[in-house]
Amino acid sequence: MSETEVNRVFKKCTMCKFIWKERNKFLGDPKIEMIGYQADIENLEYGLFLFNHHNENCGSTIAVRVHQFKDLYDGPVYFQCLLGTEECHELCLHKNNLEPCPAKCECSYVRELVQTVKNWEKV
Repeated sequence: MSETEVNRVFKKCTMCKFIWKERNKFLGDPKIEMIGYQADIENLEYGLFLFNHHNENCGSTIAVRVHQFKDLYDGPVYFQCLLGTEECHELCLHKNNLEPCPAKCECSYVRELVQTVKNWEKV
């Protein structure tokens, strides 16, 4: 194993310094809970998925960019942003709202990705 592979880290808790080397271990950790999504309407992949770390003596919120989960989605992707139209439910404007969005909007794939991440099986 190369030094790069040994030192590769998916995420490190900023408070307790716990390290998850792989995304699947992070998502499968029962001490990790998805609590929000902070949208970046200009560049969807730079939006943030927010997680609470419920470890002993830690209650940190951990942010992970959407692009780190993009490969988990294989459904339709739309190319028109409906924000500000009648068809928009404005779910992306409320970071604590994790509901899927029924609109055929460019943002809807991220809302579906939220469902995948939020419902990841905990081990």
